[in-house]
Amino acid sequence: MATADPVPTTPALRSEFPAPTHPDRLQVNRSDKAFCSGAYSLIDLPAGALFAKITTATPGKKAYTSVQTGPDTHIELNSDLVYCNHSCEPSVVFDMSRMEVRVVDGRPLKAGDALTFFYPSTEWDMDQPFQCTCGASVCRGLITGAKAMPADVLGEYWLNPHIEDMLKGQ
Repeated sequence: MATADPVPTTPALRSEFPAPTHPDRLQVNRSDKAFCSGAYSLIDLPAGALFAKITTATPGKKAYTSVQTGPDTHIELNSDLVYCNHSCEPSVVFDMSRMEVRVVDGRPLKAGDALTFFYPSTEWDMDQPFQCTCGASVCRGLITGAKAMPADVLGEYWLNPHIEDMLKGQ
C-alpha cells in the first residue's frame, strides 16, 4: 500500500538515522528503489490512540521531506516517522497542532499495518505532486495538496487546523 517514500534511500540519507528512533513502535522496511521504503507498526492500538509524539522535529522549508505545520511553516521530522507514506485510506493522522501521530478514528491499528497518512491533511500545496498508487477503493489519483482537492473529498478526512483555516480563506 506504500505509495510515496518521502526520503530516497541513498546511503548518505540512511546514515542520518543510524539507529531506529521508535524501535518499540515501528519498523522501517527500506528499499534501494526510490520512494519504495515504508514504516510498519510493531504494535496493536485502538482507533484514536496515540501512536507517537513528534519530538525530534526541526524547522524546515517546504520540501518533499517536510511536513507543513501552519500556513507558512514546515518541519523536518528527523526520525523514522519520515517513512510514513501517503495513502487515501490512511492508518494514522499527523496532528501538527499537537505534534503527535494518532491512529485514525474508526478502525484499530494492528502490528504489521503500514503506517500511512493522507498527505493533504497536512499539505496545502505539495512540493512534489505525485500520482497515488495506494490501491485503495477511494484512491484520489493525483495528490497535489488540499488546495486543489474538492471540499466534499476533504470532508471525508481528518484535517489539521491550519488546513481547515486555509480552506475557509479560499
